[in-house]
Amino acid sequence: MTRIVIGNEAPGFTLPTDRNELFRLSDRKGSPVVLVFYPRDDTEGCTIENIEFTRLMPEFKKLGAEVVGISPDSVADHCAFRDKYGLGLTLVADPERQAIEAYEVWGSKTTFGHDYVGLIRTTFLVGPDGRIAGIWRVNRIKNHAADVLEAARALVAA
Repeated sequence: MTRIVIGNEAPGFTLPTDRNELFRLSDRKGSPVVLVFYPRDDTEGCTIENIEFTRLMPEFKKLGAEVVGISPDSVADHCAFRDKYGLGLTLVADPERQAIEAYEVWGSKTTFGHDYVGLIRTTFLVGPDGRIAGIWRVNRIKNHAADVLEAARALVAA
């Protein structure tokens, strides 16, 4: 298994989206891509995170950056989640955990004192060259999207 670290090539994947399209990471070379791996649609933390990224979408678009939310939920669940909260990022369905496993974000975790296996909330910034430019294991959701935006700005300015 390839270790996911800054500087390595981002693992490619092709998965369905809430926009009735296939998302192929390889099609995005030449532009930055933010991959927001989150555990589950319509839960408190995931809703806050996706709303914060949606609020900042105009700023990401100015940079030419695409923001993509990925969870093991179905396309139908993503569509309901998107519509309920007016989300602006593309939501990718990964119920078979193709991208989730490739990005090493499935594993043991503790939430509210309970140990279990699940998706570890993580965001990756993929540079225009297709390499990992930033990794955030998200412990604090508030302002996380703003931190990723600043990193994307720095990447584009470099």
